[in-house]
Amino acid sequence: MQSSGKNELTGVKEIARRANVSIGTVDRVLNNRTGVSEKTRNTILKIIEELNYQPNILARTLASKKSLHIAVLIPSVSSETNYWQAPLEGITVAEAEVKPYGMLLEKYFFDQNDKQSFIKQTEIILSKQVDGVLMAPMFMEESSIFADQCKKLMVPYVFINSDIPGHNSLCYVGPDLHHSGSLGAHLMSYLVSGTDQVLIVNISKEIDTLHHLLRKEEGFRAYFDSHNCSNPIVKIDIRDTDYLSVKKELTKVMSKHQIKGIFVTNSRVSSVARFLEESAVKGVKLVGYDFLEDNIEYLKKETIEFLISQKPKEQGYRGIMMLYNFLVHSAVIDQTYYMPIDILTKENYLFYRN
Repeated sequence: MQSSGKNELTGVKEIARRANVSIGTVDRVLNNRTGVSEKTRNTILKIIEELNYQPNILARTLASKKSLHIAVLIPSVSSETNYWQAPLEGITVAEAEVKPYGMLLEKYFFDQNDKQSFIKQTEIILSKQVDGVLMAPMFMEESSIFADQCKKLMVPYVFINSDIPGHNSLCYVGPDLHHSGSLGAHLMSYLVSGTDQVLIVNISKEIDTLHHLLRKEEGFRAYFDSHNCSNPIVKIDIRDTDYLSVKKELTKVMSKHQIKGIFVTNSRVSSVARFLEESAVKGVKLVGYDFLEDNIEYLKKETIEFLISQKPKEQGYRGIMMLYNFLVHSAVIDQTYYMPIDILTKENYLFYRN
């Protein structure tokens, strides 16, 4: 039963008649509101499926003049990395598509090197009556607390870029982080010999709480362990993220070890590439993350051998559309939507669609 304009109410009436409930109860189910028993909700949903009922959401929204407010919580673009520009672009594209259907987005940005800025933005969001949240959970403990608070308020939330295991998010849109790190190790295994030393580089002020970096590292190490690789693995955590600090720390570690391969767990791989060029370091193979302009420049010059990309723009877009389909269409959403893990080289980057 396709509905449009005049037969919209007729469809709702028929569903209510068959379920022996009021029109208001049907409307609550269609809009995913509380106050309906699980048994009644399931009965109504079954009838909706039988009738192939598709409500005219645009007409209903315009008639009710009710808007759905979505809070977007992601890191701000910084001078050190513009990675988060890509998810923001995807969010903006989705925003234009869902706005006619009564969904309004409010964007909240935080400093990914400052957990207090994250906490402050979560407090602002919780002070408002939002209908859904799209978030990038950068700090594990603080993100867990915020997710629990959303759950108590019955506000659905979607994770992008990284997830938090054990939390009942509406959906996680992003890469399998462990496999992403494992792929980095697989690539590295082609670049170094069996006894060459390999360096893992984490660059972030909040490394201990940025679990997405740590899970990539775990995946990297797990690959070498499972394949009985004898490569010695060295790790360095660089907590001051400006270039001079990165250069200082890399100079120290490179003077102590005969490093032949470097794996950088995030988009700041361009800082390491810059160091290798300026220091005239030869014979070191570099693997890192993300389809960013600075990274591509070093990929073109073969200072970076491989870039791993996880479609950040599409993550932002898909995250908003998951909330839209759930809140507006009462769609059943898969709890995980994994992004492909793409490998970029000097030869193929021109043809990549982020």
